[in-house]
Amino acid sequence: MAAFTAKDVQALRETTSCGMMDCKKALTEAEGDMEKAIVILREKGLAASQKKAGRIAAEGTVYALTTENGVGAILEVNAETDFVAKNDKFMQFVKDCTETVAEVNPADLDTLMTTKVSGRNGTVEEELRELILVIGENMKVRRFERYEGAVSTYVHGGGRIGAMVAFNVADNSVVSSEEFKEMGRDVAMQIAAINPAYLDEKSVPVEVIENEKEIILTQMENDEKNKNKPEQVKAKMVEGKINKYYKENCLVNQAFIKDGNLTVSQFVSEVGKKLGTEITISKFVRFEKGEGIEKREDNFADEVASMMK
Repeated sequence: MAAFTAKDVQALRETTSCGMMDCKKALTEAEGDMEKAIVILREKGLAASQKKAGRIAAEGTVYALTTENGVGAILEVNAETDFVAKNDKFMQFVKDCTETVAEVNPADLDTLMTTKVSGRNGTVEEELRELILVIGENMKVRRFERYEGAVSTYVHGGGRIGAMVAFNVADNSVVSSEEFKEMGRDVAMQIAAINPAYLDEKSVPVEVIENEKEIILTQMENDEKNKNKPEQVKAKMVEGKINKYYKENCLVNQAFIKDGNLTVSQFVSEVGKKLGTEITISKFVRFEKGEGIEKREDNFADEVASMMK
């Protein structure tokens, strides 16, 4: 019989956050060796993550932060159910990983997964495996972005949507002001709410605009009121619709959500004037939890029926 006590089991549980029975089995297998038991549980965490890897993970959360030294980071971690986002251990893992992105500046997702988590002993991959074992769901660190400089972030809906925006600022001393912070948060909120596709007109690919023009001209040809109008009139109409496209899809051209009389660009410029400097938006990113992931559609009635057979 392995030489360990109930206190040893409790200590292992506190160290690993695994279930009591899992800890007891690990200590039995390790013949009471605490360090070996931890390794065994980690190995089981790997097995658990592999076993659950086929399950669709389209829930989870998006988290974003900015640091005092001018770094912003945004991260998405997916899980199988939305309940996981309410789990303290899960959320702490997400926050620690986002801190890691900000501190280490990993080159890509593979690099991040092999990076030691800020404030922890294991790598992101190792800590994720242990979390999968503890919570019992498939989880994936899906993507991240990191900006340096004058950066603002915003998270909406308890992690459903996150946005990060970077600014060009002529006088960096204003970045710490409350006026700048409020402006940055408002722009990030705009990105989260309105979901612009591009930063400005220059950012829109030529083929996208050409495609829009073709659609507009086709619509005109199918419209009895417009198809016989002079070509110069049609050209003006196309120009007007393209300008409307820019206003709807380009961040700097969009109407500012807090004051529809201003575009986002005008709002940012006005704040810059009040602060005595020039401010423009340089880039942004927006993450929506689970976007692009095909979610499984379960039919509860069919599931119950299959269980009754």
